Amino acid sequence: MDILPPRFALAILLALVGTPTLAEPQAGGALVMDIEGAIGPATADYVDRGMARAQSGGFRVAILRMDTPGGLDSSMRAIVHSILDASIPVVGYVAPSGSRAASAGTYILYATQVAAMAPATNLGAATPVQIGGGLPFGAGSGPDGANEPKDDGSQGSGTAMEHKLVNDAAAYIRGLAKFRGRNAEWAEDAVRSGASLTAEEALAKGVIDLIAPDLDALLDGIDGRQVQVQGKDLVLHTRGLPLVVLTPDWRTRLLATLTDPNVALILLLVGVYGLIFELANPGSMLPGVMGAVSLLLGLYAFAVLPVNYAGLALIGLGIAFMIAEAFVASFGALGIGGVIAFVVGALMLMDTDEPAFQLSLPLVGALAVLSAGFFFTLLTLLVRQRHQPAVSGVQALIGAQGVAVESFDQCGRVRVEGEIWAARSLGPVQVGQSIRVRAVEGLTLDVEPITKED
Repeated sequence: MDILPPRFALAILLALVGTPTLAEPQAGGALVMDIEGAIGPATADYVDRGMARAQSGGFRVAILRMDTPGGLDSSMRAIVHSILDASIPVVGYVAPSGSRAASAGTYILYATQVAAMAPATNLGAATPVQIGGGLPFGAGSGPDGANEPKDDGSQGSGTAMEHKLVNDAAAYIRGLAKFRGRNAEWAEDAVRSGASLTAEEALAKGVIDLIAPDLDALLDGIDGRQVQVQGKDLVLHTRGLPLVVLTPDWRTRLLATLTDPNVALILLLVGVYGLIFELANPGSMLPGVMGAVSLLLGLYAFAVLPVNYAGLALIGLGIAFMIAEAFVASFGALGIGGVIAFVVGALMLMDTDEPAFQLSLPLVGALAVLSAGFFFTLLTLLVRQRHQPAVSGVQALIGAQGVAVESFDQCGRVRVEGEIWAARSLGPVQVGQSIRVRAVEGLTLDVEPITKED
């Protein structure tokens, strides 16, 4: 039997000895991911890819440094899934001082194995906002909950739907709180009444685990803590770990730009106008290419954003009317109707009340004015064209002058507009004599000679 070479045997021995018995890698540092601003599809993608990199790159811990006013429910839940599925500990850290983890940020903080805050920060106000417009569910409710909807089904459909969504959100954050051993009563209060806490109050109520002024103090503070990762107990060894900050790459920045509803709407219009110009002027190429790319990017952005399908249908109807106006020439009826449908659809497009994902009213107004100006210009050109004499075709030949290429009394040949035509005349015509076209019958011209008196 062959014996393994010594260098291979040594490599295998070192690998067996160095294999960690816990989920925590024995080498690596701490990967820091920044969640700043509104939480949307770009944030969820950034965190998901960051967590994958942290696990595959041998990092001991991942830190989510947050300063967010909240965001979309779907994106928040995607981030929570990434945290719960991670094979390394995840630390939620509201920092730097002056930051907040409001609304969706509170759920994310509750999902992490360790929750920390910097001094002069706050969290809470996790009441969900009504999808499709309306007031926050907690708005108008007194501190005693007297105005909260009862579970007797006696309210209108809107109130009943709000009550269901609040109950769902409360159950979700309460489940996270119990899973991580944190204050579940306050978590539910943050959902139902929009309660908020400072860092000191959160520590006193058992909402967070510690207060740390900076990342180094955070690593020192959580060193030696026992956490649970995928059902296994794990002791953190974080003191002095090197910090690696994961900055958003071009993909994250591009996705963040595309998923801005205002940018998506502009891309949609640029795409439509580019295609209109290409169809009206075949062979231009550049407008068609830019239009197709912009239209696809705009549609992709709306596919990942929470949109109201009635608003999207109105925008599509408005665009269809605009395209029809460019070809049907309805003297403004289709164009104006398209602009109105577009504006109404844009105003009701976003199916969320999150301010960061709302369309800018000045932008919608500006786009409507530009569209109206475009079709007003198109209408003016069409009206002018109707009053202009024909410059091509059979009608353009009537009244045109030419020269007889031969002498004839009734039938002969003449040259008109550079072409030889069969001609008829009531009088004699001499070769080289100027003639005028009186009528056109098939391929024969009725002409009359032009005399010196004429």
